[in-house]
Amino acid sequence: MRDKLEKLIAAYEELEKKLSDPSVASDIKEFTRLNKEYAHQSELIAKAREYLGALDDIEAAKEMLRETSDADEKELLQADISENEDKLPALEEEIKFLLIPGDPMDEKNTIVEIRSAAGGDEAAIFAGDLFKMYQRFIESKGWKMEVLDSSPSDAGGFKSIEFKVSGDKVYSVMKYESGVHRVQRVPKTESQGRIQTSTATVAVLPEADEIDIHIEQSDLRIDTYCASGPGGQCVNTTYSAVRITHLPTNTVVQSQEQRSQIQNREVCMQMLRARLYEMELEKQQAELGAERQSQIGHGNRSEKIRTYNQPQDRVTDHRIGFNSTYNGVLLGDQLATVIDALAAADRAEKLAQAV
Repeated sequence: MRDKLEKLIAAYEELEKKLSDPSVASDIKEFTRLNKEYAHQSELIAKAREYLGALDDIEAAKEMLRETSDADEKELLQADISENEDKLPALEEEIKFLLIPGDPMDEKNTIVEIRSAAGGDEAAIFAGDLFKMYQRFIESKGWKMEVLDSSPSDAGGFKSIEFKVSGDKVYSVMKYESGVHRVQRVPKTESQGRIQTSTATVAVLPEADEIDIHIEQSDLRIDTYCASGPGGQCVNTTYSAVRITHLPTNTVVQSQEQRSQIQNREVCMQMLRARLYEMELEKQQAELGAERQSQIGHGNRSEKIRTYNQPQDRVTDHRIGFNSTYNGVLLGDQLATVIDALAAADRAEKLAQAV
C-alpha cells in the first residue's frame, strides 16, 4: 500500500508542475484536461498523505518507545501509536474506494424530467410536490436550476416538467433519484377521506456537450408554435415555442419557457443531446452486459424506488430499505439524508465488487 500511494503522490506532484508550465497553460484544451485531472485526484492524494503520515507517526513513536525508559513518556507514546493505528482501517477503506475508477458522468450537470403517471389529478399534484422538493434540495446545495419546459395540470402540479441543474458534481448526486416515485395519501380532490396511491416518474439525464453527441441537422424536424401560459404580450401572438423531432430515433423535445424562439431552440437541443446521450450509454451498457437495473444508483423508470406514505409519516427507499419521515423528505430537508444513504450503499457495493 505504501509503495503504491507514494507513486500516486509523486505523479500528482508531477502533474502540479505541469500545470505551472507556461507551455501547458497556453494550450487551453490540455490545461483544462490536466486541471480537471488534478482536481479529481485531490481527495485521494489528501487521504494518501494522511495515511502515510499516520504510518510515519507510528514508526517514529515506536522508535522513541524503544529508546526511552520514562514511564510517563512511554504511556504517551503508546497512546499516540494506538490513536494512529485506529485511523488506518477507515483510511484504507476510503482510499480503496477512491482508487476505483469514477464514473465520468458524475461531473456533469443534469436534465431532470418529472412526469405524472398513475393516479390522474393526484399524480400531477404529486409531480408538482416532487418538483418543489428538488427545488429546496437544489437551493440547499447551492446549485442552479433552470426550467426548460413544463405542462401544468388544471388541478395543480404538473403533467410533466423538465429542468436543468448546474453545479459541482450534480449528476453524482441526482442520479439516485431516477425511477418511479409512489405516494400514498388522502388527495386534495378526495371528499371522503380515502387514501389513494399515485405515482410519478423521475428521469435524470447527464447533460451532453456537443462534443459528446453529434447531431446532423438533416435528421431534425423543427416546428414552431405559439407558447401558452405566463409570458406577457408575446404569448399566443408569436411563434416562440419550439418542438424538435429527431427523425432517426423519433425522439421529440419541446420548450416554451424562454422568451425567444432562438432561446427555446437552444434549450431543445440541450434536452435532445441529453436524451440521445442516455440512449447511447444504455446501448453501450447493454453491449457490455451491464446490469442497468442494479439495486443502487441505476433506478429504472419502470421500477418503484421510493414510497411516500403520508398517513404513517414515512418515506421508504426500497433499494436499500432506508426509512425517513414524510414531512422531512417531501416538505423539508431530509432528502439529503436519503441520498447520502444511497451513496453509502453504492460505495459499499463498489468496494465489494472491487475486492
